[in-house]
Amino acid sequence: MALAAGLMMVSSGPASAEDFFDSIHVGGYVRGWASFNLQDMPDTTQNDRGDLSMLRGSVLVDTSAKTGPVRWKAVVRADREYKTSFMKRLENLTKLKTPGGPGSDIIDQYNQVDLREFYADIDLNSRVKLRLGKQQVVWGETDFFRAMDLIQGYDYRWRSFLEPENEELRKPLILANAMIQVPEARGALQVVVRPGLDRDRDIGNTYDLYGGRWTPQTFKGADFIAGGVTMAYDYHHPSGNTDHVTGGLRWTGIAGPVTYSLAYLKTFNPDPIVNSAFAPYQKTPSNPFGDWIYPEINLVGVTASGQVPAIDSVLSTEIVYFKDAPYNVGLSIPGSKFMPVPYGTENTIPGFGGVIRKKTIMSMFRIDKPINLKNTIGTSSDSFLSFQVFDKWILDYNAADEIVDMAGYNAPKAEHSTIVTGILAMNFAGDTINPTLAAGYDPWNKGGFLIPSVEFVRGNNWRLRVEADLFFSASKRQPSLSSLTGLSEDKAHLFGTLVNNDQLVIRLTRQF
Repeated sequence: MALAAGLMMVSSGPASAEDFFDSIHVGGYVRGWASFNLQDMPDTTQNDRGDLSMLRGSVLVDTSAKTGPVRWKAVVRADREYKTSFMKRLENLTKLKTPGGPGSDIIDQYNQVDLREFYADIDLNSRVKLRLGKQQVVWGETDFFRAMDLIQGYDYRWRSFLEPENEELRKPLILANAMIQVPEARGALQVVVRPGLDRDRDIGNTYDLYGGRWTPQTFKGADFIAGGVTMAYDYHHPSGNTDHVTGGLRWTGIAGPVTYSLAYLKTFNPDPIVNSAFAPYQKTPSNPFGDWIYPEINLVGVTASGQVPAIDSVLSTEIVYFKDAPYNVGLSIPGSKFMPVPYGTENTIPGFGGVIRKKTIMSMFRIDKPINLKNTIGTSSDSFLSFQVFDKWILDYNAADEIVDMAGYNAPKAEHSTIVTGILAMNFAGDTINPTLAAGYDPWNKGGFLIPSVEFVRGNNWRLRVEADLFFSASKRQPSLSSLTGLSEDKAHLFGTLVNNDQLVIRLTRQF
């Protein structure tokens, strides 16, 4: 709050209290969700199909004001959930399997009141704009899967990656964010510094690792952050200490018909990896199986986008080079070079053979195109069609490294990991009925998702969204292999962890 006090002193001036109150603007929403299981989940003994899996409510208040030359923004969100019978079932299962962890009181993972954003905007002169405080900074061009948008992590605990508004899942950070306009070069330089003042839990992506409704199958009811019992987060590991200063530079400009950016970023690996108790990385873990860590990474990236009139489309690309991307290693196979004890013991848990750093390129290519379906199916305005190809390429790949796709699953990571996504958005009845179809496909591992939805708009305030979240995979991890030892499943990649999680979601919003 010292920052706020200092800025208030700077901003004090001839503006009167009446001017300040006149400048205040308050908006936000009240929102509720209900989701229902469309499939039975093999992790539980009961039939879960049709059960209410989520009953959630949120209130968000967005306030802006002005004091002298300083513009203020504060965003607060309160979330509350009802513990459904299905959630009680998972909680009881967690108490049985891994008592004492956060999954033993599962509702605490979903209930929170959070100051999501609180910052001040100051125009130092006609060229330099400064934003100080807790905020969101978005870099890059990607949608579902991100390459350059890594300044901040995402909270995937309660909704996985499925909430359509990224800003609802992104975790704001305390940053100094300067934008310097350089009109002579048709561009601007952005400088972002994170001084290391955030809460530990605000770093990196947070997943359901405590046995809840989005824990990967077949681990529901197993708590992998039950410190002293299984694992815990280590936010102060030598390779990734949240107190360290991080940040980056980005130049954005225009060259002819192309908008482009060049960036450098030092940040934390978005996904946590395992510092195994059986093969420690730089530090011996304090928990029986190991710790979850967020190693620091360095990346450089380029983006470009431009209109192509010949095909009436916008083409975009994003290419990011990681000098030191971390991966977990150690396949659960007899004779694995990473396993220090005989096959069949606890040390054969996939991915618990240590950490390796690899040069990696993540790339995205996208085409966005308006299409006229008015005469075909009677839309009220142009529809929107988008295709995106996202690829992760390990440059110095070697199968003998035994890199796993995900710790806990025995599927080896390939040199290329590719996802193809598509979105078709349409509007009917004067843009008051808006269906969307989103899909993603992994061509190598034969898995993906399909998300049909429709949003109904009433006036300026009411929005009703009905959505189905459907997952498929050629291979999935079998329930018979759900113990922590001797795992042998070698085909369950990302979408294999999401099978049996099909959901029907109803979301009602009242904006104000």
